[in-house]
Amino acid sequence: MAKARKPAKNEGTKPEISMAVVLHQKICLSIDMDNRRIYGYTELEILVPDSGIVGLHAENLEIERVSVDGSPTEFDVFPHYQPVEIENRWCSVSSVSSAADAAGATYLSALQRELVPNLLILCCKSAEPAQPPEAGLDFQGEEQSNAEPKKNVRLVRIDYWVPKAETGIHFDDNVLHTDNQIRRAHCWFPCMDDCSQRCCYDMEFTVPQNFVAVSNGSLLYQVLTKEVPPRKTYVYKLTIPVSARWISLAVAPFEILPDSHNSLLSYMCLPDNYSKLQNTVGFFHCAFRHYESYLKGPFPFGSYKQVFIPSGMVISAQNIGASMCIISSEVLFDEKVIDQTIETRIRLANALARQWFGVYITPETHNDEWLVEGLAGFLTDTFIKEFLGNNEARYRRYKANCAVCKADDSGVMTLSSSASSKDLYGTQLIGLYRRLRLWKSVAVLQMLEKQMGPDLFKGILRTIVSRAQDTSRSSRTLSTKEFRQFANKFGNLERPFLKEFFHRWVGTCGCPLMRMGFSYNKRKNLVELAAFRECTATPIAVVPAPAGSLDSQNRDSDGGWPGMMTIKVHELDGTHDHLLPMSGDAWQLLEIKCHSRLAAKRFQKPKKSSKPEGSDDNGDSARPFDMRISAESPLLWLRADPVMEYLAEIHFNQPVQMWINQLEKDKDVVAQAQAVAILELLPNFPFAVVNVLNNFITDTKAFWRLRIEAAFALAKTASEETDWAGMLHLVKFYKSKRFDTTIGLPKPNDFHDFVEYFVLEAIPQAIATVRTTDKKSPKEAVELVLQLLKSNDNTSNPYSDVFWLSALVDAVGELEFGRQSILLLPSFLKRIDRILQFERLMPSYNNILAISCIRTLTRIALKLSEYIPLERATELIMPFLFFNASWEIRIEARIALLDLEFYCKGIDAALLMFIKYLEDEASLRGQAKLGLHLTRLCQIRTRLGSDDEVKSQTLVALLRLLEGPAAFCNVSLRHHIFCILQVLAGRHPTLYGIPRVETQHIGFSEICSEQRNNLIELVNNQDKPSELSAETNSHVSLPVPEAPNEPDNVSHGSLPVPEAPTEPDNVIDSHGSVPVPEAPNRPDNASHGSLPALEAPKEQDNVNHGSLPVPEALKEADNVSPGEGRRLPLVKITVKQPTVSGRADEAADNLTVERSHGGCNEIDLVTTSSLSVDAPERILAEAMSVSNQNLGEVNSCNRHGSQMSASVGSAKFTREFGDGGGKELQCTADSSNIIAKDVHVHGHATLSLGSASPPPRVHGEEEKVKKRGTEKKRKRDRSSPGYLEKKRLKKERKKEKERAKLLAESQLESELLKLDDSSAELLHKMNEPVVVTTGTVRPEPMGITDPTPLNQPSASTAPPGVRSGHKLRIKIKSRTVDKP
Repeated sequence: MAKARKPAKNEGTKPEISMAVVLHQKICLSIDMDNRRIYGYTELEILVPDSGIVGLHAENLEIERVSVDGSPTEFDVFPHYQPVEIENRWCSVSSVSSAADAAGATYLSALQRELVPNLLILCCKSAEPAQPPEAGLDFQGEEQSNAEPKKNVRLVRIDYWVPKAETGIHFDDNVLHTDNQIRRAHCWFPCMDDCSQRCCYDMEFTVPQNFVAVSNGSLLYQVLTKEVPPRKTYVYKLTIPVSARWISLAVAPFEILPDSHNSLLSYMCLPDNYSKLQNTVGFFHCAFRHYESYLKGPFPFGSYKQVFIPSGMVISAQNIGASMCIISSEVLFDEKVIDQTIETRIRLANALARQWFGVYITPETHNDEWLVEGLAGFLTDTFIKEFLGNNEARYRRYKANCAVCKADDSGVMTLSSSASSKDLYGTQLIGLYRRLRLWKSVAVLQMLEKQMGPDLFKGILRTIVSRAQDTSRSSRTLSTKEFRQFANKFGNLERPFLKEFFHRWVGTCGCPLMRMGFSYNKRKNLVELAAFRECTATPIAVVPAPAGSLDSQNRDSDGGWPGMMTIKVHELDGTHDHLLPMSGDAWQLLEIKCHSRLAAKRFQKPKKSSKPEGSDDNGDSARPFDMRISAESPLLWLRADPVMEYLAEIHFNQPVQMWINQLEKDKDVVAQAQAVAILELLPNFPFAVVNVLNNFITDTKAFWRLRIEAAFALAKTASEETDWAGMLHLVKFYKSKRFDTTIGLPKPNDFHDFVEYFVLEAIPQAIATVRTTDKKSPKEAVELVLQLLKSNDNTSNPYSDVFWLSALVDAVGELEFGRQSILLLPSFLKRIDRILQFERLMPSYNNILAISCIRTLTRIALKLSEYIPLERATELIMPFLFFNASWEIRIEARIALLDLEFYCKGIDAALLMFIKYLEDEASLRGQAKLGLHLTRLCQIRTRLGSDDEVKSQTLVALLRLLEGPAAFCNVSLRHHIFCILQVLAGRHPTLYGIPRVETQHIGFSEICSEQRNNLIELVNNQDKPSELSAETNSHVSLPVPEAPNEPDNVSHGSLPVPEAPTEPDNVIDSHGSVPVPEAPNRPDNASHGSLPALEAPKEQDNVNHGSLPVPEALKEADNVSPGEGRRLPLVKITVKQPTVSGRADEAADNLTVERSHGGCNEIDLVTTSSLSVDAPERILAEAMSVSNQNLGEVNSCNRHGSQMSASVGSAKFTREFGDGGGKELQCTADSSNIIAKDVHVHGHATLSLGSASPPPRVHGEEEKVKKRGTEKKRKRDRSSPGYLEKKRLKKERKKEKERAKLLAESQLESELLKLDDSSAELLHKMNEPVVVTTGTVRPEPMGITDPTPLNQPSASTAPPGVRSGHKLRIKIKSRTVDKP
């Protein structure tokens, strides 16, 4: 008979709602553009939690009033950002390492504080119990059943205004726009700024009549107000629930351009850019239609709006919002600009793809963000392949894979793990690793597409979109687990393969590093291919899957990767594929049978008079070695992973002739790119390499990007050994296209052939990279670049020559001037000055020419620093700080001055200049660019191995900047400042791996329960609002440790932390951070300045503090709270004499400890002093051993009258002492009474202080626990492997303790044998009585200092009516010693 099912743990009980859920939100704002003021209100339909406290996010807002269901209510606001004004806050920062630690602690503390709701609203709890969220609605704010009534749902209205639009929302000239960055949406409207909270929105924005307000959703209507002058109100409605980060707003006198092909699309920009807008977005309807066709579904938001604002106003290049996108106007271009077209189309297509994956379909958890970002990038790649060509898509993917393989060497590149996703608090979306993680995500998805086929993978994406559009489903999230199930169900991939695939590519870091070589066996007609597999990441960086996950099985980190890699062999008779296993042994030997056979003929050497075809007069042009390989082998070339099935770094070793064959005959752009890269890195360049590169450049059918790479490779081959053949080929090709042969001068510009335009634009820069033996540019190259600058004529060209001329100016910066070419430098400077004069009158497109001139002048000044002083170079750049009032030119000039300061004076001077520039720079995007550039300078310093020291004052200034208001308003700048400090310390520029300070993880329910009492007290005590606010604020803010690596400097409230008996470095948990003491009983007693603590665990022995021993005294030091009685010490002193038999050990086990039990609510009005034991100094000095008693056997109690004990054990001598040889002394210090007795202690005594232990059990509790444990042990399956393993480990630990005890005793006896006859005098002194007095315990040999003051009153001097401060109980027990 089947057993009855046990009821679930929470079955039959209604689940508690611990966190508020926003069901719907309405935003009504009135915007005053003249006074730059925003005021209005927001209404939220909220499911109130059981605590009755609603927590929202609101920062930088002035809350005027809050009402619940129309009735005013109490609320409190606790700002996330509060300036810290402490003079010696960073006094412990003295090196880059300590500064990096402090930066990590400060940055993490700020990110953690921003997660906590800081606007707490008191909502009266309804009489009816709350409706379980599973029945009526989900936590995304979507109703599941309209028939069931909503219970405990309140309408909360918040009236507010924005005093300063500094972050989240910005005023720039006549434009207002939002940029929510990372958790900055609550800086312009109160909300639940959390990705897990989603709801629908109604929005109303009142603006001046000539302005247009653009926001999310569909525009319902616009109406004029009755004000004078009249204003206009725009009403929007967003019916699809989204999180607050996707709410956007843009207000300006926009010009609106509706799409002529699709009525759902509309574009807005300022009037000056309207003509550019018409030319730029002409293609966009094709991308929109392509996505709908590929996903087989309509656009989810109904309409889509693209808003273009000036580039100096935006913080990021594009700000994504639901059904809209705010983009910088720098991507707009007119019909004359050629170079900007490709990048603009890709950027706009990517912004549209993120509407599907990112805004509409969201990740389920932080660990699933890689999947949504990767799907958006994958969708963008389909657009590139469709409209820009397969060559462009494969070339971009190959370059991205190469960058990922070089950077994927640490755990920060792990796509799905808490350490690299959730614990980074969204900072993985900014900084240097953002693009690399995106590229890796797309590469992983493309590998899956290769495994299952493009059609099946397209079916998975369509299934995901159709499932999200199903109205019966309440969630539109996507998880990695669900995607893996789709791959198994629709992609026909086996579960074991998918399990290993996601573990290796998603759950861990590192890419395959393959080293391959081969040899041809002519007799057997086969190829012996040797392959050695490595990983780009170190074994330490490869983090295993967390316990409890789907991939938590034990795996070998060197087990390889799932699947087989294709080896393509190109032979004379065709191409054949072979498979190489990617798992198993790292060394593999693969025998490949060749299908082609050569005719049996002997190799004949060429005659002396004959020359190979394509060679010049040099006899070394064709070497017999290359010809012999091609004549005696049927192999043309070999390729590994030709279709990029793996994200792998492959080093394939094959003869030069095979690389030449691959470049000439393989039509794949990836194969050609690999061949060009290998030929460029050759130590010497035969003429065959020069010729093949030249032929490839002149081939108009080749991909234009690869032709540019071949031009730079050909320039590198130019040297005296090759008679400058590479440079001569480049000059000849360029003149054949651009020069008039009759007059020998350049022709007027003609850019009708775009492919030739791109190739010819890059050739002058390639020629400028040619170097002679003295590392200088040839005079011919210098003269050619100067001639092109002088003769540039664009009068009859319908296209702009801005990028063309900019490339020529950049070529000047590539030149290295020698003794002869230095005479031409004034001519170059004159031409550059002329270009700048034109820039002042007619600025070029995006000020590209001015930026190129500044970069070139900076490079010339650095190269000629021996001849041009720094002051003179600075004078050349300084005027550009105020050039044309353009932020691009201003930032470029500051970057140039930072470079000059760095290379001439060092990193410290550059950091000081960077801090100064940040104070003067008003553009948030410019601040972020300066921070990014300085991070790169710090990386250059690390690569160069520079020993420039950074002063402590500079480090402190950076730390103050990190926690300052500028960093709070600009999230990107704050991250870059943190990265600068990390790179200076030689670390990775990321939060990954930063030690976390162990703080209590406070849930929202705990915060609400704590704040609810405060708000109720606020209602009852209206006359003390300030005190309550200050007290409540102390429970919300997180502590910011000053120096994480120095535990003594970490402050936990107002109580001092006593020093640990051991070194401070040992007090570190498993994460490398300082553990924060926890309140043992009540969270109400948490010290001010820290978060309210959760309930302490019942058994503190189960708390894991890492592998290192943590003294219990340090753990319990902060447990004293103002509301409790002071804990009193208990000192236990044990005196032991030498033993002959084991009866002394038995007596030691019979030790008993008396405990005094005071009242729990008693308060000791007299500060208690501790106990001191006076012993002869010689005894303390000569006693080098500590008793074998367990140092943890010390009892403390949370009540009045608690005790602390210390034991004194005797040394063991070889002499005999009588029957009274062993005595045990126990002293108990209590706050109630003092009992002093004279005790005579015989023998050599040592003092040892134990540490505090968990609270004692209540009377009778031990027996109950023991009985309960016996029952559990009896029910346990003793045959289980886990139980047997635990039992074995327990026995081993017991044996290790016994061996350690015996070893200590043997060492002690060996030391005592060395004592001389002066022992008698020592024994005589030991017979003196030990005087017990009041004072302070001074166990100097142990190095422990009791924090109790010395000047405390004794019992005899206590005032009348006050309880005395001590209680001593001394118990002497004799120990029997057997004589031999």
